[in-house]
Amino acid sequence: MQLKKPGSIKKALSIATLTLLGSTAVATQAEEPKGKWELDTAFLYYSESDRVSVFEPIFNAKLNLKDDASINMKLVVDALTGSSPNGAIAFNTPQTFTRPSNNGSYTAGANETPLDPNYRDIRVALSAEWIKPLGKTLKGIFGAYGSREIDYTSFGISGTLSKDFNNRNTTLTTGLAISQDSVDPLGGVPLGLSVMPAPGVVKAKTGSTDDKQVVDLLIGLTQVISRKMLMQFNFTYGQDDGYLTDPYKILTILTPGGALDPVPATPYIYEKRPDVRKRKALYWQTVYQVNSKQTLRGSYRYYWDDWGIKSHTVDFRYRFNLGGGKHFIQPHFRYYIQDKADFYYYNLVTGATPTYASADFRLADMSTRTIGVKYGRKLGKRSEFGVRLESMKQSSEDSGAPFPDVDAIILQVNYSIKF
Repeated sequence: MQLKKPGSIKKALSIATLTLLGSTAVATQAEEPKGKWELDTAFLYYSESDRVSVFEPIFNAKLNLKDDASINMKLVVDALTGSSPNGAIAFNTPQTFTRPSNNGSYTAGANETPLDPNYRDIRVALSAEWIKPLGKTLKGIFGAYGSREIDYTSFGISGTLSKDFNNRNTTLTTGLAISQDSVDPLGGVPLGLSVMPAPGVVKAKTGSTDDKQVVDLLIGLTQVISRKMLMQFNFTYGQDDGYLTDPYKILTILTPGGALDPVPATPYIYEKRPDVRKRKALYWQTVYQVNSKQTLRGSYRYYWDDWGIKSHTVDFRYRFNLGGGKHFIQPHFRYYIQDKADFYYYNLVTGATPTYASADFRLADMSTRTIGVKYGRKLGKRSEFGVRLESMKQSSEDSGAPFPDVDAIILQVNYSIKF
């Protein structure tokens, strides 16, 4: 199980700002009829080759009120099944691992990436937003969020204020999001860097639950450059405090000669991460209407934190309106690359005593390439259907200690209606 799934309160500020960007960008396009209610439904299927699969239905309802106020309500359900890497490395002999519950075991074959084959989880998330004009040029977005899964609970609130200047051509945005999360891992919270015991043997634990707090701050500027171009600039600062370790990830211990260390009960230890993480990010996006039939949307994001991770993300979408605007095709390309965390290790060697260590490939030198296309079609003046298909490849950027490539497909079908 992952500690955090997509859709967390950490995204509340960026989502709110993109909502503002979208509402401003409408000025460059033909006005569409509004209804008192706007309903959006989507079904997302994500599948990694021979690994985890996710089925995610999403339901969003928007109630338009007087004076341009509105209320958004969203329900997201994630159902996850399959196998998940546990952090250990592949070896030339079969390996046996204790289940997180400490009851029973599972085995990885020789030269196979160790995967926990019993990855199961269901997450239910509810969120609500109130968008309220606070004056002729001031708007507020106030939100609340809650989610529950087998081993994780999260509650959060957020607030965003946007102020228009320069005949509404310039918008300044500030925001704050706060969440309180509780971790309740199967088998309890393992003591960081302690040895993973054999099945049935008492596991060293710090308790049955732990928690963390997340705070995110945002300041952004949206500028209308011309009738056809809009730009947005954001700076975000975030801080996580508390239990930030993944309780299900382990590291392999090898002897100097490269063999599995025979001294511990098992040659594996639980990972341990710092209990504070300070994050910063710069984001730029441009929307350009090439002509009445084509629109380009491009963005770049630079991220860095005090764990040593630095990343770059570029994203491009090019929309082609067809049939007089009744339907469209939108190719999509995204590229992401990051440097590893200071405490990332492919494996540890007997006698090593790091303060923090993790073999989670999400903290490694890695890159992700996503390419796909979306097709959308209007079914009338007030409804629209869309389908998106994408292919994703995640690769190691460390030639000395690479993890296997991860290939995935993403399929999403959505339907929206206004009435």
